[in-house]
Amino acid sequence: MKDFFPAYYDRFRCLAGACPDSCCQEWDVDVDPDSAKRYRALPGELGDALRAALTDTEDGTVLAQTSGRCPMWRQDGLCRIQAELGEQALCHVCRTFPRLTHEYEGFTEYALELSCPEAARLILTEAPGRWIPEAEGDLGFLVRSREQARDLLENSRFSVGERLAVLLIFAGKAEDALCAGETVPDLDPEAALDAARELAGPGELAPVLEFYKSLEILTKAWRQRLEAPMPVPWTDAHGRLARYFLDRYWLQAVSDGEVWARAKLVVLSCLTIRFLGGDLTETAQLSSKEIENDPENIDAILDGAYSEKALTDANLLGLLLRP
Repeated sequence: MKDFFPAYYDRFRCLAGACPDSCCQEWDVDVDPDSAKRYRALPGELGDALRAALTDTEDGTVLAQTSGRCPMWRQDGLCRIQAELGEQALCHVCRTFPRLTHEYEGFTEYALELSCPEAARLILTEAPGRWIPEAEGDLGFLVRSREQARDLLENSRFSVGERLAVLLIFAGKAEDALCAGETVPDLDPEAALDAARELAGPGELAPVLEFYKSLEILTKAWRQRLEAPMPVPWTDAHGRLARYFLDRYWLQAVSDGEVWARAKLVVLSCLTIRFLGGDLTETAQLSSKEIENDPENIDAILDGAYSEKALTDANLLGLLLRP
């Protein structure tokens, strides 16, 4: 079993009380069974506070919010559990966030979660490097096709929007080849871009934003951003954003063969963040907090790739190729 990490992974350090958008607010904290058992057995004031805060649900045990924040989050921005018992006493989610683990046959890929402000800064400002896992069968196909997609996203001859348009065309061909048991198709960016221009429609943003409004919304800030987009030009940082989404989602198609839907997730995420505008790090972090941290929202996008008019190739390509 081999492990692979982006180059910036070990440089992550939690900002703790200095974090501009703490992970200790606006959602219930999932507590793993071992930690829940340990917390309920703690003596003293901290034990009493934890027993009062722990709530059992159909999906497991959580530390339910109090006034929109974790009941263990102190006024100084630090966690009471960590301050009194040490980092090792944190539950699994709090101990590992924003670190991600993706396990595949023969290797594991690690990443940082874009929904953390400091992780978002690293993702958008530093190169992740390259790693090429050894794999066979469908997974090997996806690894090889992802390498072609990585090359595409680094091709400075094209704008970021053009690269993403070509990615969408390539993903459709890759999915067809994967399902047919064929080899990874060649990627000719010029030919694919010509095909994208022929398929592109006018590109309407309003239906895309309405689709996002139909998803579960966690914060008022996200709803406000969806109501008042402020489009910005494509930048190199958007290219690094695309690489983050590609690395995170492309190989997951090994479970169902749906490469095209994952590519639409990559494209849609980059498009939405670009058109919402504002500070890129803040917008990307908020988008991830709302979408990536909610499995139901991710599933809705993957399903919508095949059924939502706002997410057709014609509409997305039109938006991607818009000046």
